[in-house]
Amino acid sequence: MMPLTEEKIAAYLERVPVCVRNESMAKRTSFRVGGLAKLHVTAPTSEALVAAISSALDLDIPFYVYGGGSNLLVSDDGYEGVMIQAANRGITVEENTVHAESGAITGMVARTSVDKGLTGFEWAVGVPGTIGGAVYGNAGCYGGEMKDAIETVEVYDYNLNIRKSFSNGECGFGYRESMFKHRPFLILSCVLRLAESADPAKGKERMDEIMRMRKEKQPLESSSAGCAFKNFEFDDESALDILKRSVEVPESMLKNKSISAGWLIDHAGMMGQSVGDAQVSTKHGNFFLNTGKATASEILALISRVKMKVRDEFGIELQEEVQYVGF
Repeated sequence: MMPLTEEKIAAYLERVPVCVRNESMAKRTSFRVGGLAKLHVTAPTSEALVAAISSALDLDIPFYVYGGGSNLLVSDDGYEGVMIQAANRGITVEENTVHAESGAITGMVARTSVDKGLTGFEWAVGVPGTIGGAVYGNAGCYGGEMKDAIETVEVYDYNLNIRKSFSNGECGFGYRESMFKHRPFLILSCVLRLAESADPAKGKERMDEIMRMRKEKQPLESSSAGCAFKNFEFDDESALDILKRSVEVPESMLKNKSISAGWLIDHAGMMGQSVGDAQVSTKHGNFFLNTGKATASEILALISRVKMKVRDEFGIELQEEVQYVGF
């Protein structure tokens, strides 16, 4: 990326006074790595988000919008543009609908829904990051996905400089997929339609159970970006021909037409492998850890090494869930 000129920086600071210069992205991401963002804005409202983006567009300054920083790998060289953090965290509940702004923490949305006597979103208590990111990637775990709860999504259209609202069916949801990944839209908020709970205590018990399972199965005590890769989905079992020659694939995965990325990494013998202070977890193969002073380059090299090993061993090309910024 071309370095920002002082003229552009000054012009942006004049339009967005809350912007700061040279913000360490290592402080802002769960990997705890990354260089300096030349400019950084924390936007506490949807209006502030729109203003930060429209100003960047007007001044031809590159920008990247993020939420909790839980699935980002930012280059050691930083980002030669403006990093914009969605910190619009409003959550309101009316009858059986929940309105959540894009910067609301997903786990807090889940807890709020249960506290208000609703059910259907308990599974999301273990999803890291913000609800905007969860909608963007159709996050899911423990039997639930965002597409199961979404009623509408409100966005800002960069190109037309207007706000739009989309129904669930218009969002193009798929496995870790949505149309928001492919259109010039910023997610501002969403509405979840849930059901009234006959026994709210059971909802709280379910959330506690999910958090216990996460602690047992995932290395939550270490710095990571959550799952590095998507699970491998297939339509035709011929895609598994090479894999089946090496290992016996669990019937549950065949039935669901989805092979766990962590299971593949484990069977490729890559758990515990490391590059510098970047390491594949020995607890869960799809978690890549910063065990001390890892660099973004080390983490990227380890992700690439694991991806190559799984491809060479099993003929399966894993796709990253983690987002790369500044590379």
